[in-house]
Amino acid sequence: MKWTAAQLPDLGGRTVVVTGGNSGIGWHTARELSAHHARVVLAVRDVRRGERAADRIRAAVPSARLEVRELDLASMESVRGFCDGWTEPLDVLINNAGVMAPPKRSRTRDGFELQFGTNHLGHYVLTGLLLHSLLKAPAPRVVTVASIAHRAGTDAVLGGNADGPYDPQATYSNSKLANLLFALELQREADARGLPLISVAAHPGVSATGLASDPEGMGATRLMRVAAPVFLKLFTQPAAAGARAALYAVTEATPGSYVGPQRLGETRGPLGLARLSEQAQDEKLAHRLWLLSEELTGFIYPWPNGNPVNRSP
Repeated sequence: MKWTAAQLPDLGGRTVVVTGGNSGIGWHTARELSAHHARVVLAVRDVRRGERAADRIRAAVPSARLEVRELDLASMESVRGFCDGWTEPLDVLINNAGVMAPPKRSRTRDGFELQFGTNHLGHYVLTGLLLHSLLKAPAPRVVTVASIAHRAGTDAVLGGNADGPYDPQATYSNSKLANLLFALELQREADARGLPLISVAAHPGVSATGLASDPEGMGATRLMRVAAPVFLKLFTQPAAAGARAALYAVTEATPGSYVGPQRLGETRGPLGLARLSEQAQDEKLAHRLWLLSEELTGFIYPWPNGNPVNRSP
């Protein structure tokens, strides 16, 4: 499918939240949405960096309607603080931010393993707290950014917060499997209640972003901080190309689908339906992860019209 960001429709009147919108794929996503007249909120850990990122977008898109708001997905207090200040309808939530493979086990402020807690649990609670605002919009959509790394994930995802031996890459893969399981289960939960919410997953392929050199992730080692940007620039696609899948998911992708590049093992190229691992297609595993997420965070989605639908694990 030869789809580019130039094919985005006019998004005037629509509000989009992009987590991690200050850099990499998130920044390019926010830039293109702004260029197509969406109001964009950059939800970022560091507000000063977020403001600099917003200024770069404004320089390229003088008509951009941008806000920067603080959001640290590794802190449930921060997630709740972001959502407490949100009262208006929300058209699109893009769950993009993440941390990748810190060499040593780290934990969120709430005691969860950092990758599982940030990449999955933070977005799980964020989406749920914004649910009412999403359902106020005429065509609400949640886009969750996953990864081809999910293919190495296993049902050990259900032990994402467990102690024991720590493998950075395996833990990252399980956190991205959790992203996919969440996105697909969210669509099933909405469908079971007859709600108009659309949940879509997307992956960027392999792109030159700051994720690998982030000090909270692989960039915790000096060698990776120096080497990763050079390697990525030489051997991977630009971040702008990586953003195409999320942008397509915002307006075009069908409910419950997973989209990404199609060439060279889905690392780059034109967009299409991406390959789901066997574990990602396991509806029972997805439901068990949902229940585990409820248990770990103490947060149950405030679905409208009463009690949860009975869907046995």
